[in-house]
Amino acid sequence: MSSVANRRSVMTLFTLPDCIDCHRVRIVLAEKDIAVDIIEIDPDNKPGDLSELNPYNTAPTLIDRDLVLYDARVIMEYLDERFPHPPLMPVDPVNRAHSRLALFRVERDWYSLAAELESGENERVRRARELLRDSVISAAEVFAIKPYFLSNDFSLVDCTIAPILWRLPRYQIDLPASDAKPVMDYMDRVFSRDMYQNALSDAEKAIRP
Repeated sequence: MSSVANRRSVMTLFTLPDCIDCHRVRIVLAEKDIAVDIIEIDPDNKPGDLSELNPYNTAPTLIDRDLVLYDARVIMEYLDERFPHPPLMPVDPVNRAHSRLALFRVERDWYSLAAELESGENERVRRARELLRDSVISAAEVFAIKPYFLSNDFSLVDCTIAPILWRLPRYQIDLPASDAKPVMDYMDRVFSRDMYQNALSDAEKAIRP
């Protein structure tokens, strides 16, 4: 175990200043008010400790005593189980499975497009922008069903959706108020949460000044 893990008694999170996966982990930490030492790293000059801890040398990477986790979804579910209040996943197996399926779909359908949008300006980026915009608009009716995504309570699904919606201005995606009002109302509801604001890095705050 590296020196970072050995010298810290509280959790440590290696995070990038503007990383969608790091963002959603930080939201979970904030929502649960977990004591954590957040180390914001330079993507072009990562600390040596990180490669010792994580064979992929990626962020987010969470250290909790002797445990090292380096997949966003694994970290989020671990934090929800390790700190059960407030719960961010349903207790019963059926609804929990529905939530996991929603997470899978958001990651597969929206996060894959976000990765394309972060890659640069080319035809694939333009196509990804159109697909993401259309997909968000087509989901408007789902956002209208309950205050949060298919739930009365804020959940891990919301922690995963919010970073995508927060970055829409960067992706040059404008939502038409006529077709996407439920999504815009959802964004107002989620983005105004104190814990959501507390989770933002300075780089992320600059996306929506």
